[in-house]
Amino acid sequence: MKRFSFFGGKGGTGKTSCAAAYALSLSRRGVRTLVVSTDPAHSLSDAFDIPIGYEAVQLRENLHGLEIDAAVEAKKYMELIQQKTLDLVSAVIVDEIKRQIEIAYMSPGAEEAAIFDKFVELMESAGDVYDAIVFDTAPTGHTLRLLTLPEILGVWIEQLIEKRQKAMHLMKMAARYDSYLADRIKEDPILGTLTARKEKFALARDLLTDASLTGFFFVLNAEKLSILETARAVGLLVKHGISIGGIVINKVIPPEAGTFFEKRRTAQEEYLAEIDGLFPSYSRVRLPLLDSDIRGVEQLESMAVELEALEVESPLAGTVKSGSGEGP
Repeated sequence: MKRFSFFGGKGGTGKTSCAAAYALSLSRRGVRTLVVSTDPAHSLSDAFDIPIGYEAVQLRENLHGLEIDAAVEAKKYMELIQQKTLDLVSAVIVDEIKRQIEIAYMSPGAEEAAIFDKFVELMESAGDVYDAIVFDTAPTGHTLRLLTLPEILGVWIEQLIEKRQKAMHLMKMAARYDSYLADRIKEDPILGTLTARKEKFALARDLLTDASLTGFFFVLNAEKLSILETARAVGLLVKHGISIGGIVINKVIPPEAGTFFEKRRTAQEEYLAEIDGLFPSYSRVRLPLLDSDIRGVEQLESMAVELEALEVESPLAGTVKSGSGEGP
């Protein structure tokens, strides 16, 4: 069992159902589990047939659910920045600072940064209230950007810290002749905030790349586009040092589906063989196509049992086979 499990993949493959079922499986074994949706189009509530919001709610014994509200988290994040910044600037430019923060709130990436902060906060709490956290992530591209933020933004934060340190050095020189300024810059909350974010990125990087703690489980269907997207994503995560916990092939047409599905099932058999060839070193679970949507704990129970096979460790260090995707 991983302390942090991420379920991701192409939109519509069944990530939410798999994340919900796996979280249910852990809770049934006495593991205090939190299942979290980072997908803007939340559907955890539908999977469990229980209302879930941005405050954790109990779904059953040992199991809580939470849907991160990106807009709420982004607003909280920007309000915190505004509070710290306005204490340092001249009253003359307060309105301009507020305007710039409002623009930043509306800019691309603001919600992703806020979601990132929230899930790092949740990861830091693991081991206290919860033994394991299962993340139901957004479709592949959004999730990859989120998980690679620590490495990408870590360098950027380093540069900001360096520039701020130079600015503070100049301000201290000026403060020799200005006692009021000297009092104001005894402590620099901006530098403190930047340093704290640097430490948060470093912590996130350490947690995400610790294979004993974190695993990313890809959910895909036996279809060409789903396979190609998964292969590329696996290659990228491996490149960034994030361990792949296993592969879930969902919506596999069973033999008893009848002649109407025969042609589709034959095509799936070829894709299933391709998946086995591409990901030979990862645990793989096949889930059958069901005759109805997953809704409620009872329907998740059967999936939960099958997904326990994901915890069987592979004897090999996994990579993507060359020729189909972006390997390391």
